[in-house]
Amino acid sequence: MRVLFLIPGSGATQLQAMPAVAATASQLGATVQVACPPAQVSIWKLLPAVEKVLPYSFDTGVSLADWANLLGAVREPDFQLCLNLSSGWPIDLLLSLTHIPTRIAAGGFSATVRVPAPGTAGSVNGSQSPTGGWPNQQYESWLRPLEIPLDAEVFRLRLKPKALEAAAAALPAGDGPLLLLAPRPAAAAADWPAAHWQALPEAIRSRLPNLRVVTPPAGATPQELAAQVAAVDVVLSSDPVITELALLTATPLVALGRSSDSLPPRQGVKAVGIPGSLDQLSVAEVLLALGMA
Repeated sequence: MRVLFLIPGSGATQLQAMPAVAATASQLGATVQVACPPAQVSIWKLLPAVEKVLPYSFDTGVSLADWANLLGAVREPDFQLCLNLSSGWPIDLLLSLTHIPTRIAAGGFSATVRVPAPGTAGSVNGSQSPTGGWPNQQYESWLRPLEIPLDAEVFRLRLKPKALEAAAAALPAGDGPLLLLAPRPAAAAADWPAAHWQALPEAIRSRLPNLRVVTPPAGATPQELAAQVAAVDVVLSSDPVITELALLTATPLVALGRSSDSLPPRQGVKAVGIPGSLDQLSVAEVLLALGMA
């Protein structure tokens, strides 16, 4: 069987969908292709089950040429199934012109099977992303019509040994605990104040003098980032992608600005700070979440 996923959205959204894509490939013995925004194509190299990634922006102003290219790409293979996490008439028209017999979506005239509305309440940038609870598990709504079980909690990224070895070799020397600090990208939404990020390591070193600290390297690939996350002892992150990588590698995590119900109920995973109000979060509160108070 050959399966097509249409997944708009950010890098974090792609990572949240990964357990569902992996479960579909495994349970159906399927070959999978994913259409996602061009900036997120490299993320899918983390999942070997994905045979091919098709770049498509899903923006309302997408060009006719790009739309036609995607149509050609999805009409050529013999797909038996499409899980469409997008919305809007261009994608509905595109899917209606294919020969895919089963098309699962939250709505739209191209859908042959509709998922329950509660799991698809909100649309961001054309993406029918799950809402209410841990997003990774909410994708179960799309798999339920196929009778595919989804236990997103047990999914783990399988990283290549060479990537893990390279990440370990780049770590600071020493035998102290290793903390990864991952602020939001500079162009993203308001973050925890820079002064707090800078003050935190010294506050921890007053208790743990041999603490080692790393930050995500600029320009790193998703594979390199995932390996670095897997190599450290704990992650403190407000960066959505690093947060998702920590969850998918089972690395202990303190997530800044995430609600507790948007994270799995797992030991070693904590949420701290009110979403959208990280400027009100103190260093002392973060130390407490890290178990250093």
